[in-house]
Amino acid sequence: MTAKQSLLIGQGKQMNSKGHVFVVDDDQDIRIHLGDVLKQLGYSVSDFGSAIEFSKSARQISPAVLLLDMRMPSMNGLDLQKNLSELGWQLPVIYMSGESHNQEIIDAMKGGAIDFLWKPFAQSQLVQAIDKGMSLDAHNTKQNQRLQQVAFLHHSLSLREKHIFALMLRGYGNKAIAALTGVMADTVKKQRAQVLAKMQVHSLVDLLAFCKDFVPEIHSD
Repeated sequence: MTAKQSLLIGQGKQMNSKGHVFVVDDDQDIRIHLGDVLKQLGYSVSDFGSAIEFSKSARQISPAVLLLDMRMPSMNGLDLQKNLSELGWQLPVIYMSGESHNQEIIDAMKGGAIDFLWKPFAQSQLVQAIDKGMSLDAHNTKQNQRLQQVAFLHHSLSLREKHIFALMLRGYGNKAIAALTGVMADTVKKQRAQVLAKMQVHSLVDLLAFCKDFVPEIHSD
């Protein structure tokens, strides 16, 4: 097993460092220099000589950022950024470039890149961009884990409870839900309590906060 491979094992695991930096650049000297500097600063690093190599070998870990050269043979930075987006990998991208057209920069930022560094760049600029990306990736990971937990608990609800759950998220009270579902308000009150218990929250306020950005379908039975 190579040193590079050992850094990439364990999808989803947090590295014992300030975070992980993927470096993708076809210039070996730049990769070596960045790797040395970043490791001294407390980051773990893996480097790749092409976007294709990264696509084949990299594994998702968090928190992490991608230091990406804009212009490379075979697959450029924009193509890799697009591929990651299509795969649903929300890896913060920081571009490095010695020469880029305005349209490339616009496309990169529209695609979700968090920063664009012109070579040569100061170490302070690099660290600021990386730490910004680490914070963003940690936040995204936490949000994704929460939504996965919401989906898991939501799956445990009965069809009727899912219907009540969806109406609760839309702000309907007991009387409105009773009118929509054709049951007594007292029954709705009990069903709401069951939903809260199964979703492992204590109040509607807690439910709304826990299920933020989760959009269930309204079921009827």
